[in-house]
Amino acid sequence: MLTKLQFRPGIVRDATSYSNEGGWYDCDLVRFRLGFPESFGGWVQDFNGQQFIGTARSMFRWRTLGGNELLGFGTHQKYYIELGQGFYDITPIVRTVTLNGPFSATTGSSLIEVTDTAHGRTEGSFVTFSNAVSLGGNITATVLNAEHEIITILGDNTYVIDVGVNANASDTGDGGAAVDADYQLNAGLDTQVGGNGWGAGAWGIQPWGLGAAASVDAELRLWTQDNFGEDLIFNVRNGPIFYWDASAGLTVRGEELQDLSSDVNVPTIATQVMVSDVDRHVIVFGANPDPSSPQDPLLIRFSDQEDPLEWTPTPTNTAGDLRLGTGNRIFKAIETKREILIWTDISLYSMQFIGPPFTFGVQQVSSYITINGFNSFATVEDTVYWMGRDVFYRYDGRVEQMICPVEDFIFSNFNFSQRDKVYAGLNTQNSEVIWFYPSAGAMENDSYVVYNYDSDVWYYGKMARTAWLDCCPAPSPLATAPDNRFYRHEIGANNGETDPPTPLTPYIESSPLEIAQGNNKMFLSRLVPDVTFAAVNNNNSPSIDMTIKMQDYPGSAFGQMTPSSVTQTATFPIEQFTDKIDLRLRGRAVRLRVESDKLNTKWRLGTPRVAIIPDGRR
Repeated sequence: MLTKLQFRPGIVRDATSYSNEGGWYDCDLVRFRLGFPESFGGWVQDFNGQQFIGTARSMFRWRTLGGNELLGFGTHQKYYIELGQGFYDITPIVRTVTLNGPFSATTGSSLIEVTDTAHGRTEGSFVTFSNAVSLGGNITATVLNAEHEIITILGDNTYVIDVGVNANASDTGDGGAAVDADYQLNAGLDTQVGGNGWGAGAWGIQPWGLGAAASVDAELRLWTQDNFGEDLIFNVRNGPIFYWDASAGLTVRGEELQDLSSDVNVPTIATQVMVSDVDRHVIVFGANPDPSSPQDPLLIRFSDQEDPLEWTPTPTNTAGDLRLGTGNRIFKAIETKREILIWTDISLYSMQFIGPPFTFGVQQVSSYITINGFNSFATVEDTVYWMGRDVFYRYDGRVEQMICPVEDFIFSNFNFSQRDKVYAGLNTQNSEVIWFYPSAGAMENDSYVVYNYDSDVWYYGKMARTAWLDCCPAPSPLATAPDNRFYRHEIGANNGETDPPTPLTPYIESSPLEIAQGNNKMFLSRLVPDVTFAAVNNNNSPSIDMTIKMQDYPGSAFGQMTPSSVTQTATFPIEQFTDKIDLRLRGRAVRLRVESDKLNTKWRLGTPRVAIIPDGRR
């Protein structure tokens, strides 16, 4: 008779394979739709494959009053805006100085030493020179008067740039007596480094041979941003707050918020910045009380309504502040449709607009929770999902730990030293919350875990992504990768990170399904597949491999019994019109594995059937 090979949707790894009878046990690049597994869609390079500088860990999309759709994204070295397939560098200038004879060249080398007393720069930062004159040979004024990356810090007063042109014996000049240097915001860390002393902080933050002081910021460089109308407010985590005026054009850089206001109380440092959509207040979390005060990690400050430059509370405005009572620091804030949720390191608060005279009110809604990364949060309507240290949480008016059948599998293979790189995103086309994370031994995100909130199932796999942006209003999700490029997902069925594209290699494998009991065995003589293929790039011959594995006991192997006898495994190519496969397999339990490695192949599995005949022990 024909028996269905039907398995429960979702992956279960936190139980033994045999105890998960009738379920799926392992997968990669496979999701579940209507209870059945299907392969992921592919991805292609976006924005003409352009590379940006640094590793991107934030993305934000908004529109100008003129209807232009802008994409802001921050890396550990830069902040960019994308428009019309072009990247525009708006990284703020934080120091401008005129130098006297700063350059020193070495014959045969493109490396130039630059002298600037107490420059305060870090490696990976950028400087733009102007008004320099030729050094006398190959190092012309045109070579010098450009943007350069600082590649080595020699000390407090000297650093090295690479101008890309080797100096000759005539390059004995120093660049002139009035060289203007515009320094961009210092680069941040691309790898999380904790503690102090030797090896802590960004490379080159102290002179050679000296350990980093305890005050070194060892946090990963992360950005937050929000739009105030068509303009952009953005900041470095626990750093300055910047404002970019869209009407000034894409060639104008962001400026520090305090430099645009006559109000002496504009905050100069914050963990995060946000614009409240309902009431149009600019809110900063973990701010300094006033410019002369250090950062208060639990202080929330908000500007006057509709005015991002007015921060001093008066009887006639709605500016003000609040201070949270539990925890050591504000970790993250998320805006939902009805409230702003604020996480400290141990608690969760709800913040809502209540109007004059207090403007906002806060109340604690949970305590003793954990967070595993600054960007480990994703919001679906009024429900927020986030990754904790070893559990997953959901908030929909109350906080609950989620039941995750792959939890131990994920967190037992997790590099917690790089947990700040975790990035949560939405793929609403497929009802998915997806977390990208670094697996054990990996220094960058190389894996993912997905919660499908419509089907209430989990699955996981391998994919290297550093940031993610949902499809809406764009037609498909957008992601950044460690190769400093953008990829548009759910397009085609191939891996567009290579040229030419290579096939995806999705697979899914079940736990054993017991088809015989006691000393009895079953003989499988026929397989009737049930697979559908999507039309991708006019592929008229898609196929997958389907493997049937038989075993007698949970610890039994799946290898061949003898060359001439009935085998315990069999793999068959399944094409569009394959009706049946004849086979010879004997055992008590059966596993099913489906996989593919062909270009332009996207598939969905239904309910295969096998012909089973009772069989003896021999």
